[in-house]
This record gives sequence, structure tokens and C-alpha cells, in this order.
Amino acid sequence: MIETVSAAASDEHTIEIEARLNRLAEVRAFVRSSCAELGAADDCVVDLVQAVDEAATNIVTHGYGGVTGSIEVSLSQAAANVRVEIRDRAPAFDPTSVSEPDLQSGRLRPGGMGIHLIRAATDSMAHDDRPGGGNILTLVRTLGRREEED
Repeated sequence: MIETVSAAASDEHTIEIEARLNRLAEVRAFVRSSCAELGAADDCVVDLVQAVDEAATNIVTHGYGGVTGSIEVSLSQAAANVRVEIRDRAPAFDPTSVSEPDLQSGRLRPGGMGIHLIRAATDSMAHDDRPGGGNILTLVRTLGRREEED
């Protein structure tokens, strides 16, 4: 089931999908088109597609772990930023509490880089417990190019 709502008055774009890996292409396409409507720079679009895809993949794989559930993604403009909220009903997990990987050790394992990639692709990441159970992950990324991209 897909429900996509684009409310012109609030400029919030929302999609809700069944939490399955084969549905994530729809989320990536939704992020691309919503960012384009908000006037985001190409770098912003690429970063947010990657960050949201990583977060949604973690929700499907680790959060729900094969159990049926849903993922809701909302994008809106907040000043010169894109604000993304990713909501689920999976068991509570705060990705902001995960420490950065030791990239210098040479002992990186396959996988396990998703949260690091989300941090690198966004300007901020915050977690809140969702009332009634679940998680709300909020990502913020400037609409334009960031200084380190120049």
C-alpha cells in the first residue's frame, strides 16, 4: 500500500510504505522528486536520497526484522534547509547513540556503516520516541551546497 500526500499549504510531502526492501525504490524516487519541488541543489538531493535509504533499510532490516510494519517519510522546507522525518512503529532505537566507526583501524566489517553515512550526508540527525511506540528520526540538510562541498 502506498499513500502519497503533497499538501500545498504546508509544503510537506509524505509517503507511507510497507516496510519491505523491495519498496525502498519508491522512497528514493519520492525523496528525489520532493527535493526537486523544494528547489534543492543536486548535492542535497543525492545526500538525502542516500541518508533516507540507509535509515529506511535499517528500519526494515533491524527495526522490524521481518515483522510487518510501515515507514512514513515526510519532507518539508524549513528556512534554507530540507527537514526529513522518518517514522516507524519498530522497537525503540536511537541511532544518535551509536558511536562513530573507527575508520583508521582497517577492521571494518561489511555493513554497519549506515548511521555513519547518514551523519555524513546530513547537517543534523535527531531521534525521538514516537508516541504509542516506535521512532521518529529527523534529518536536516541545507538545500544548497555545503561549505565542504565547494
